[in-house]
Amino acid sequence: MQVGFVGWRGMVGSVLMQRMQAENDFEGIDATFFSTSNAGGQAPAGKRALVDANDLARLGEQDVIITCQGGDYTGEIHPKLRAAGWHGYWIDAASTLRMSDDAIIILDPLNRHVIDAGLENGVRDYIGGNCTVSLMMLALSGLLGRDLVQWVTAMTYQAASGGAQHMRELVAQMGSHGPRVGGLAAGRPQSGILEIDSRLTEQLRSAGLPTEHFGTALAGNLIPWIDRDLGNGMSREELKG
Repeated sequence: MQVGFVGWRGMVGSVLMQRMQAENDFEGIDATFFSTSNAGGQAPAGKRALVDANDLARLGEQDVIITCQGGDYTGEIHPKLRAAGWHGYWIDAASTLRMSDDAIIILDPLNRHVIDAGLENGVRDYIGGNCTVSLMMLALSGLLGRDLVQWVTAMTYQAASGGAQHMRELVAQMGSHGPRVGGLAAGRPQSGILEIDSRLTEQLRSAGLPTEHFGTALAGNLIPWIDRDLGNGMSREELKG
């Protein structure tokens, strides 16, 4: 079976690669690794060179495409592949196709029977669920299955989502706080907490704080409004909950 991997170097993709290697999931498949930025470079595990992830012809040769590249990639490539007549299986970590009528959200400990039925009935798009919602469903599924839950309310504040670049930016933001307060926190315990608070607040608002990916300060903060405005007073992150 020809299986293509896209977005395998990011946070989600790296975890996927680690688990597949630990489970020997590469045995019995012919894996091709695609890249949006390093086509022709060295693929992992001695595989052939990386292939351009925008090459529809090479993507179309795959029986299965597994992508952790993100929603923008899915939104651009998936419809082009389908329009070109590709009938392979698209397995995606991004949220772009979660609400599509032609896709199944996969959380196999809970809905393996739905996945099996989809395979029997020709469904070709299988999409990973939102991480927070998936964890909540794993925890509550037994109670829900026994009709022991009357109602559920869910609230979410965004963590460092978005991939490896976002994780690195969060670490950089956190690292910038220590030098800003200097020895006030540790070396001078008699220092007024208001002075420490003032300096940290200045740092959070500083133009020097790295915010290229988050757009604001996540370190020492909460971002209740994230992703995009749906036009109805709700953000897309709130919709997931």
